[in-house]
Amino acid sequence: MADVTDAAFRRILAKYGDAHVTWTEFVSVEGLSHKVAREKLIKDLEYDEAERPIVAQIFGADPKKFTDIAKLIASLGFDGIDINMGCPDRSINKQHAGADLMKNTKLAREIIRATKDGAGTVPVSVKTRLGYSKDELETWLQEILAEEPVAVTVHGRTMKELSLVPARWERIARAKEIATEMESKALIIGNGDVVSLEDAKTKAETYKVDGVMIGRGVFGNPWFFSSTTKREEIPFVDRMKVMLEHVRLFDELIRPHKSFAVMRKHFKSYTLGYKNGKALREVLMRAESAKDVEETLKDFGFCK
Repeated sequence: MADVTDAAFRRILAKYGDAHVTWTEFVSVEGLSHKVAREKLIKDLEYDEAERPIVAQIFGADPKKFTDIAKLIASLGFDGIDINMGCPDRSINKQHAGADLMKNTKLAREIIRATKDGAGTVPVSVKTRLGYSKDELETWLQEILAEEPVAVTVHGRTMKELSLVPARWERIARAKEIATEMESKALIIGNGDVVSLEDAKTKAETYKVDGVMIGRGVFGNPWFFSSTTKREEIPFVDRMKVMLEHVRLFDELIRPHKSFAVMRKHFKSYTLGYKNGKALREVLMRAESAKDVEETLKDFGFCK
């Protein structure tokens, strides 16, 4: 997720959870292909050994650039490369990337082949949706699977639906059936509306998928993947200590590459359940640095 699963948050997730695999924010192959832009964007591909297995997610619409950038990613030691063919953002779709590729199966298949050519032995996967303006899973998924990616993550909504309707897990289950019917070796990973680790396990078993990807559920909840610790069970003062740890890592690893405003989107989730949460968030949203956050937490009695 752009501006969410950055190196700082992945480091926190690795420390307090136990995800089987993590993805980077998605990065533009177009930007990485330009010398000047690459100097900035390459920061989004920095990772720590504690984050392994780690998959680099990329997006774009030029197959040649996918080949070149796949070679770059392979040289950086990533455990996998994921092609985003599901992002609904208008600016991404105007580039004929993300979900827009569902309207151009020929180009989508070329991109998968090109990425595999550049990746060498590094596995290549795809993240996508049920369809663009309507559910076209049966035809769309067959096109992807024909290129033999190692895995396909299926978000249980169309691009048009964004996140405005419940994810249709029965259709994700159908994706697994399609893969089986095609005798595809690709893993089918379900995504959408997963609220807890237990919920993820239940959905995996119920819908017979090979794995579950978590998106919004990890906001402010680095304990999501822990089998022994739940955010709701952690004393609020301890949650604030972890939030401050996250903020300090953001200052250290992400700034000045990105604005501190990126960090603010985590504050609401971290402070859920606190009786004076609204007042605390109002002050936190004005913070410009880790020092500001620390001072705020001191004022509210969470730090000495």
